Amino acid sequence: MKKIAGLFLVSLFAGAITLGAYKLFFEKDTYKIVEASQETPLIQTSALSASAKGAGINEVDFTLAAEKTVNSVVHVKNLSTNKGSSSIADFFYGFERKETPQIGTGSGVIISPDGFIVTNNHVIANASQLEVTLNNKKTYEARVVGADKDSDIALLKINTDEALPYLAFGDSDNTKVGEWVLAVGNPFNLTSTVTAGIVSAKARSLGRNQSFIQTDAAVNPGNSGGALVNTNGDLIGINTAITSQTGSYVGYAFAVPSNIAKKVIEDLMEFGNVQRGLLGIRGGDLNTESAAELGIDEIEGVYISEITKDSGAEAAGLQEGDVIKKVDDVLVRKFSELIGYISSKRPGDVIEVAVDRNGQRLTRNVRLKKQQTIQLPATGFMVKNLSKEDQKEFGVKEGVKIIDVPEGYNRYDLRDKVITEVDGKKISNIEEAREVFGEISRYGRTSFTMINKNGEKERLILQ
Repeated sequence: MKKIAGLFLVSLFAGAITLGAYKLFFEKDTYKIVEASQETPLIQTSALSASAKGAGINEVDFTLAAEKTVNSVVHVKNLSTNKGSSSIADFFYGFERKETPQIGTGSGVIISPDGFIVTNNHVIANASQLEVTLNNKKTYEARVVGADKDSDIALLKINTDEALPYLAFGDSDNTKVGEWVLAVGNPFNLTSTVTAGIVSAKARSLGRNQSFIQTDAAVNPGNSGGALVNTNGDLIGINTAITSQTGSYVGYAFAVPSNIAKKVIEDLMEFGNVQRGLLGIRGGDLNTESAAELGIDEIEGVYISEITKDSGAEAAGLQEGDVIKKVDDVLVRKFSELIGYISSKRPGDVIEVAVDRNGQRLTRNVRLKKQQTIQLPATGFMVKNLSKEDQKEFGVKEGVKIIDVPEGYNRYDLRDKVITEVDGKKISNIEEAREVFGEISRYGRTSFTMINKNGEKERLILQ
């Protein structure tokens, strides 16, 4: 009995020691952990999450940007006439085709209080009269200050005594993929329409020597020339095109970046045409397959396949095989990004070009030169300005030299001849050639005056 009682007392004493140890060491530490978690309690974390949600997708406020933009976006009406195509009967019997009035509509953005308006070139093309209607229903006749087909940008001017609401150009280089944007315009003659979306991509080329902002904000016929703005109401693009098999919006819309549009407008106002800076390279994008064929490790950047003679790139020491990685502070992952940045510069501007050369990063300062070679509209002729050697060889000081032609013109033996006149209009350089060739009709006859290497004049008539 005493033995059992002794065992009981030992067990009780051991239990007391165990319980005391638990209280002293383990329970005290657990309580501290709880106290530590209470410094940032769960309920506060939930409250912060709710607040963050409040600033998310469902709570983005577009009203400020919309109010700022709608009064600065105008409705543009293009009044023109069309006689239709000519026929052999017209020539022999003197038939005169009846003029058919045509009306086209689009949008524009007021960019100054005194009435300068930016729109698309295709909105105002072939207009005999242009009417601009403001958001307050006032209508004005507009004149074309200048236009550029390559960028599809045009500048209009209306005369008014009142100060107009306007939008200032934002910095499209700072636009981010995924950023919310508004498209404001006049689709289907529905004036002052606002749609929302995000920036889907940047530097889209669409097969053209251009760089567009892609958005999924709804853009339809009539939106062309309208504003693309961010949630602050900053003008970051001019809505220009859609990709669609139906002619209506299916989810893909494209805008000329504001930095390009601004530079084009400034050139049109100051020079009357666009001053394009030339880097002086030929190249393209890289991928795994092409990089392997070229024996390089890079797959991001622009691979230089050729350096143009007497260009800024040649003078700066860029070489074939270099991979352009960065221009100034802008990363270059593909050719359209390079084109987009260069398009915002002028001849004489100096840019810093960072290249990868055999695994070594090099930086060169390149002075952009005036563009010397272009592809002409209507015909597709590739022409260049005359060099001093060309002037001496052909015995002329003005004109443009044909360096390449599309396949259909090969039978005319046009290469290495100098065009001096088109339809009686003299041509001094590629800018004048671009303008004159842009006026060529597909349905009429075009007369070219050319000089061959023997100094002889030749005349070609294309039907």
